[in-house]
Amino acid sequence: MSVLRSSGSQLGVQGQSYTTSGKHPLKTAHDTYMGAINDNSILRKVSTMANGQNQKILLASRPVGKPTVNDFKITQDSIPTPQNGEVLLEILYLSLDPYMRGRMSAAKSYAKPLEIGDVMEGGTVARVKTSMHPDFKEGDIVLSYSGWQSYAVAKGEHLRKIDPDGAPISTALGVLGMPGFTAYAGLLTLGKPAPGETVVVAAASGAVGSAVGQIARIKGARAVGIAGGADKCAFVKNELGFDAVVDHRSPDFAAELAAACPKGIDVYFENVGGKVWDAVFPLLNTYARVPVCGLIAQYNQKPGDTEGPDRFPATMRDILTKSLTIRGFIQTEFAAQFPEFHAQAAEWIKNGSLRYREDVVEGLDAAPEAFMGLLEGKNFGKLLVKVGKV
Repeated sequence: MSVLRSSGSQLGVQGQSYTTSGKHPLKTAHDTYMGAINDNSILRKVSTMANGQNQKILLASRPVGKPTVNDFKITQDSIPTPQNGEVLLEILYLSLDPYMRGRMSAAKSYAKPLEIGDVMEGGTVARVKTSMHPDFKEGDIVLSYSGWQSYAVAKGEHLRKIDPDGAPISTALGVLGMPGFTAYAGLLTLGKPAPGETVVVAAASGAVGSAVGQIARIKGARAVGIAGGADKCAFVKNELGFDAVVDHRSPDFAAELAAACPKGIDVYFENVGGKVWDAVFPLLNTYARVPVCGLIAQYNQKPGDTEGPDRFPATMRDILTKSLTIRGFIQTEFAAQFPEFHAQAAEWIKNGSLRYREDVVEGLDAAPEAFMGLLEGKNFGKLLVKVGKV
C-alpha cells in the first residue's frame, strides 16, 4: 500500500495518503521555537542530538491563558534500558490533540494533570528497538502512549501491535485511532442519527469532526459542517462530501448556519463551544441530541474571561421545553466498541466512503509551536509530529 509523504498536509482515501499542495500553516514552527526558548546554542545541540541520546519535551510551567514556548522545556537524556516484560521504543509519530491543554492545567478534570517537569503526554506510533517481552520482537510497529520524546520504555501489556500492511501506520493516531473512534462512538452511541436527520459538527475539517460528518452520511443523515476559512470549508464540502458547510469566521455566521439547516438540527456534535454553540443552540429541534466531545474555544480562557449575561437559566429552560439530551463523554468509556469500530472504519476507508487528511510537522522540537497552533485552528487535518525515521 503506497504512502506518499511530504512536509505538507496529506489527504487519505482508500487507504492511501496523497500530498496536497499549499504552504504549510506551521512552516515557521521550528525557527520560532528555536529562537524563543532558553539558549539557542543549547537547543541547536539538542535538536541535532547525537545517537544514543533521548530528546524529551517537558512541562516547564502551567499556562495562564494561551500556552507559550516558555511553558515547555526541551532536554536530552540517555536512552533508557528495558527490563523483563518491557520493550524499548523508538518513537516514529507523535499525536497532538486538544486534550493535552487540560493536562497542562492543575484544574480538576477527568484525568490527572501533569506535574511540572513531566514529559508532555501524547499517543505515539513506535518501532520496537529492543524487546524483553515474549510477545514483541525488534522491528514490530506498535501503538503506545509514550509522550513527547524520541525513545521510551513501555510494558508489553500497554502496547498494541499495528499491521503496517493494513493501512499507513500514522492512521493509528487518527482516523483508525482515538480521534476516529471518538467520532464513531460519540456519534452513534449518543447522537444516534436517523436517516434524513440533520447532523451538525464543528471543527469539521479536523480529525474528529471530519469523521463525524462522513459517518453521519454513511448512516443516511444530512451532514452540515462548520469550519474556519475558505480552504477548510472547500475541503469539507468537496473532498469529504458534506451536504453543506458554513464558515464560522463569516460576519453572518449565525444566519448562514440557519439557512444551511432549514429543518433545524437533530444532532449537534460539540467540539468547539463559544460563539459556535451560541449559533447552534437556537436551531436545536425537539429531542435533539448533543454529544459534547470538546470545547476548544474555551481551553485557553483565563479565569474571569467569560463575557455577557448569565445565559444558564434560558439554556436550562430550552433543555426542558425541547426535551434536549446534552451528554459529555470521554471515548474510553466506550472501549469495548473499539474492535467493531476498527473493522468498520477500515472497510469504509477501503471503499472510499471515509476519507482523512493528515497535517505532519517534522521534528520533535517543532511540537510546542505546532500544538499552540492547533489550539488556534492553524492545523489542517489530523496533526502529527514525525519524530523518527519511518
